[in-house]
Amino acid sequence: MGVAGPVKITVLGSGTSVGVPTPGCDCAVCRSTDPRDNRLRPSVLVQYNGHNVVIDTTPDFRTQVLRARLNRLDAVLFTHSHADHIMGLDDVRPFNFRQQARIPIFASPETLGAIQRVFQYIFNGGEQPSSVPHVEIHTLNGEGFDLFGQEFRPVPLLHGRYPIYGFRFGRAAYLTDHSEIPPESMEQLRGLDVLFLDALRHRPHPTHSTVEHSLHTVEQLQPRRAFFTHICHDLPHQATEDTLPAHIRLAYDGLEITVGGD
Repeated sequence: MGVAGPVKITVLGSGTSVGVPTPGCDCAVCRSTDPRDNRLRPSVLVQYNGHNVVIDTTPDFRTQVLRARLNRLDAVLFTHSHADHIMGLDDVRPFNFRQQARIPIFASPETLGAIQRVFQYIFNGGEQPSSVPHVEIHTLNGEGFDLFGQEFRPVPLLHGRYPIYGFRFGRAAYLTDHSEIPPESMEQLRGLDVLFLDALRHRPHPTHSTVEHSLHTVEQLQPRRAFFTHICHDLPHQATEDTLPAHIRLAYDGLEITVGGD
């Protein structure tokens, strides 16, 4: 897997589907003054050779790209079609205006079908009384693909019974919303410098990995560094990190990591 050069990864959101603070909740984490306990919905920005690629357009997408001061968007990759991963798609419109171009989106056939149903007005082909996002559809079939000189490889995962994708790019991989990594996918995740993993909480969940499960995955894969993401309000940032090995950290909104080229 070739690397186009140094790759910068920015965590746009490290939270679960309802975010942290969670509406209506008065727990200690939701009342925390530690900014790392404020978690928008899960997404990352991948930057290399002047290109900006976002994985998932969350309902917080507008806030996330404003906070990251993003002035160009070159492509969007989707892991799956749950609301916390797609509902910000309409907010690519300002990038269409600025760039005067369609934005490529990449997803599995199932995910693209759901996006086309949810955002019918984008894809119905009729005359529009107002602006709509302009996107260019690319269907993922499980094979790696070149994107501006960087190979991205879909990594099949299970989100409960629901098949989704994570992505490997160079010596980094981003896996969110998974409860299981199939054996064949584990083999795609060897030799990583940076691995992002779902780690919702300590208590078991039917569709998400736990801290303990993800610790076991890190032990098996032996990445140089690992970051847990898709975190709910059960996990206070500092207190949780204090229990983790030094090479495993909790992701937080705004975290920036650079992975060097081969």
